Amino acid sequence: MAPGQAGAWAALGPLLWGCALALQGGMLYPRESPSRERKELDGLWSFRADFSDNRRQGFERQWYRRPLRESGPTLDMPVPSSFNDMGQDAQLRDFIGWVWYEREVALPQRWSQDLDTRVVLRIGSAHYYAIVWVNGVHVAEHEGGHLPFEADISKLVKLTAQTAAGPASDFYTLPVGIRTVAVTESQFLINGKPFYFHGVNKHEDADIRGKGFDWSLLMKDFNLLRWLGANSFRTSHYPYAEEVMQLCDRYGIVVIDECPGVGIVLPESYGNVSLQHHLEVMEELVRRDKNHPAVVMWSVANEPASFLKPAGYYFKTVIAHTKTLDPSRPVTFVTNSNYAADLGVPYVDVICVNSYYSWYHDYGHLEVIQLQLATQFESWYRAYQKPVIQSEYGAETIAGFHQDPPLMFSEEYQRSLLERYHSVLDQKRKEYVVGELIWNFADFMTNQTPQRALGNKKGIFTRQRQPKSAAFLLRDRYWKLANETRYHHSVVKSQCLGNSLFPF
Repeated sequence: MAPGQAGAWAALGPLLWGCALALQGGMLYPRESPSRERKELDGLWSFRADFSDNRRQGFERQWYRRPLRESGPTLDMPVPSSFNDMGQDAQLRDFIGWVWYEREVALPQRWSQDLDTRVVLRIGSAHYYAIVWVNGVHVAEHEGGHLPFEADISKLVKLTAQTAAGPASDFYTLPVGIRTVAVTESQFLINGKPFYFHGVNKHEDADIRGKGFDWSLLMKDFNLLRWLGANSFRTSHYPYAEEVMQLCDRYGIVVIDECPGVGIVLPESYGNVSLQHHLEVMEELVRRDKNHPAVVMWSVANEPASFLKPAGYYFKTVIAHTKTLDPSRPVTFVTNSNYAADLGVPYVDVICVNSYYSWYHDYGHLEVIQLQLATQFESWYRAYQKPVIQSEYGAETIAGFHQDPPLMFSEEYQRSLLERYHSVLDQKRKEYVVGELIWNFADFMTNQTPQRALGNKKGIFTRQRQPKSAAFLLRDRYWKLANETRYHHSVVKSQCLGNSLFPF
């Protein structure tokens, strides 16, 4: 062997020696079996970044020895996710340093009662250096992201509660929020105070996933709602995931809860079979969501052909049935029919109207909006003497398209259209208009038609949740409305869930 080769071998010797020992066994992926149970901890965790100068305040003050919320303000953070991408805060987006996650976990009694049961905490990945405590006791440390590590915590788990007579057979916790809802001829009242809806319509839709529930997407959307200053949304046009409703309770976002009553546009849509199914769907919706304080009104349909002769009896029946199921909340449906021809509106508590002036007709003529919208409001109120919500309005806008003077599909056109709507809304909300819900929160995918450029582009955010010019206009308006009424998201917030994202 040449001298140079010997030197190289000598330098590598310790490394080779350290790697020579065979692993005694691989780490098993947790799979359920007749003898093994698995409890997923994915979901929302309490989160706090350590913004102290040395980034070590959490260790110095031992945040791990008490609930994290007692150390200061916390956020809800989805796991798994990248915390930097969840909010609208540049400080958090650019943060490098220690961050703290906490979650209270209720374990099955048998895990604690059976002395032979081994309980292992497995962290699938935590980037980059992780320290883990259970009940204030240090159980693990790990350096390096992407790979799993685990700790045996059998001796640390304990029952959270038990009855005096012995082990309880069942535990269930139900967050509760107490509030009242009422409607007068010109007002919508929550806890006896006038409430003005300034919010959005949404869809459970996003890039890649399409439709479906996703914690990271949900938290991004709620952070955008906070940024926007929105206090409400309608579940257009179907019930959303139960986790969405739970988060609305937690954050005090007011919800108009809508059933999937869409496409009721033909005479045969009003037959007995459809009616019976509609009644059953309302029973299912009310049964699921009646305990959510955030839900303040039921919507039984969206844009039906309510001018057809059978519509009167049909909606009279559905609305009466819904009121029997839940007498505590008003009931509506969302109409785009003419005020003089609508046969269902006499039975609603609040008139919700969709209109797209200067978009689907008189397109390009922004100057007609104020006259048409004012006439719309005055006609509905004169006919029925009920509060009115502008439940949809908006314009298609392709992000990055600019034209001055404004042309359709440009960001300037969307913004100018909204400004004209707002000028009328500001007049009428002093009288009997009780809300405005933009269509739509974000762009969403649709079927292909010559009128759709890769889906519906009426969002104030893109499908990727980036703001268009109109988002900044609406943000300025909504925060002014919130500060003017001083009636924020907390009006229906569940009092037993005090960790609100909205620090009012």
